[in-house]
Amino acid sequence: MSRTPTEVADRVGSVFAEVFDRLADWRTAIEARLGTGRDIRPADLDDAVADLVLPRLEADDPLLVGAGFIADGEVVRGRDVHFAWWLGPLDDNPVLGSTDRPTRLDLSTRGYAEYLRDFRALEWYRIPATTRRAHVTGPYVDHLCTCDYILTLTMPVHVAGLAGAAGAAGSDAMVGVVGADIAVRRLERALLGAFLEVDAPLALVNEHGRVVLSTDPALQVGQLAPAAAGASIGCPGTPFSVLVGPVGPGAS
Repeated sequence: MSRTPTEVADRVGSVFAEVFDRLADWRTAIEARLGTGRDIRPADLDDAVADLVLPRLEADDPLLVGAGFIADGEVVRGRDVHFAWWLGPLDDNPVLGSTDRPTRLDLSTRGYAEYLRDFRALEWYRIPATTRRAHVTGPYVDHLCTCDYILTLTMPVHVAGLAGAAGAAGSDAMVGVVGADIAVRRLERALLGAFLEVDAPLALVNEHGRVVLSTDPALQVGQLAPAAAGASIGCPGTPFSVLVGPVGPGAS
């Protein structure tokens, strides 16, 4: 069996469409919960988010390595930020070791303070806040949790009548982001077979030309693909493109 590069690009689009659809479902549920107008206790919000994300993190061979909701502003009893975020089971993680079940991201036990001091300026939050649309950040090395290359998908959550950083009470205020982390290693497992069914070397790159995965050994994850790389085919509904080789720096 063989595929065309366009079919591979379509496959990439379908994988990410499933994650975006899941985020949209979670957003709808969270907006409904926050839209009740009652004070939200942290434990209640955590329970609601856990019910949404844990089944996906506990699935067999999950694509996601983390997921949850990051609440901004005055949503949770006057807190400036609240992370209702879980990490899926991890293999031989240098920070958390090996885990066989999802774990809650505990901000009190890690040195997150400096990272979160201006979290609204971070790409995974700032872009959805500005565009009011879903966004993909990465690939980048997640030094906080997985210590590996990941992609972070985030989607803004808006609720009328709540005071958030992006709007006054009574307006359609942004109150946080719902999101999910995809490990590049797991994305490779989902996509590499399709990439290898094309005779020419291929590379999946983000909108800045940074490599996500590649069948060209000269291109590694996180590397910038050469400007003179081969033909580019957009992956529907994503910021990614498939480059058709030769794509490595030494190609002639």
